[in-house]
Amino acid sequence: MNWHEVLIQQTVNGLTRGAVFALIALGYTMVYGIIGLINFAHGDVFMLGLFISLSYFTLLGMATTLHGWHLVTVLPLVFLLTMLTTGAINVAIDRVAYRPLRHAFRLAPLITAIGVSFMLENLALIWKGPAPIAYPDIFPSVDILREWIGVESLLFITSKDVLVLGATIPLMIALQYFVTRTRWGKAMRATAQDKETALAMGIDVEKTIILTFFIGGALAGAAGLIQGLYYNIGMWWMGYQAGLRAFTAAVLGGIGSMPGAALGGFLIGFLSAWSDQYISARWTNAIVFSILILVLVFRPQGLLGERAPDKA
Repeated sequence: MNWHEVLIQQTVNGLTRGAVFALIALGYTMVYGIIGLINFAHGDVFMLGLFISLSYFTLLGMATTLHGWHLVTVLPLVFLLTMLTTGAINVAIDRVAYRPLRHAFRLAPLITAIGVSFMLENLALIWKGPAPIAYPDIFPSVDILREWIGVESLLFITSKDVLVLGATIPLMIALQYFVTRTRWGKAMRATAQDKETALAMGIDVEKTIILTFFIGGALAGAAGLIQGLYYNIGMWWMGYQAGLRAFTAAVLGGIGSMPGAALGGFLIGFLSAWSDQYISARWTNAIVFSILILVLVFRPQGLLGERAPDKA
């Protein structure tokens, strides 16, 4: 494989990674935009999404590759059930851990979020054990270039790559439409701009916050399911690293900006894949977090975020 084929291959790998990071980052940026909280437990909701989807597949008796009718019925059903479950879990986290601290000192909910993260990780550790778990190869993996198009190439682009983009991009578009075009979306934007004014205008702020946590949790659950389908493995600690990279993506794109979170997710995906290939996988985290530091120092509003007005 020559250099440009390697570059194309790693760019495809970065695209699929970035799509997952973008889904997780959207949950971070939505919650921050509404209540100003960095929900560090969000990455662990992503991890639970993988475990919960695996449980649904097991409950339905699906442990092998799906084809035909099963593929078009069971897979969307598990997607829906997983998203509903993780959305409900995220709402429960807010009601139990964050709502009582809504008007507390800003450091209190942040520390609580870290504590919730540890709790979810230990719950997964007790549930599935310390060893990596095998996720069944549910979605058929087909080499598109060789088997579908008939082109002999060293590039390896599979139907799973198409699945990742086919699942994530419609979710991002649907979220953008919901936030910009629907009544509840307008309520979310109004609450993010000024909660007191939104409340005075008759917007139910608490219901808006509940909806925000539900949507963010549902997206994280979808990302966990996609991760399981693509890599066929899961670990109880996987939410920690994915959550940190997704948080970096949200900051890079502009925390509070949904288009920025999506853009940041893809950029971090590309950066991770290229670093793994051309530098070293052991240096990838250091490079990603160096980007985070540089953004916070030189452009704290991110690529698409707006600079907060200076207070008099």
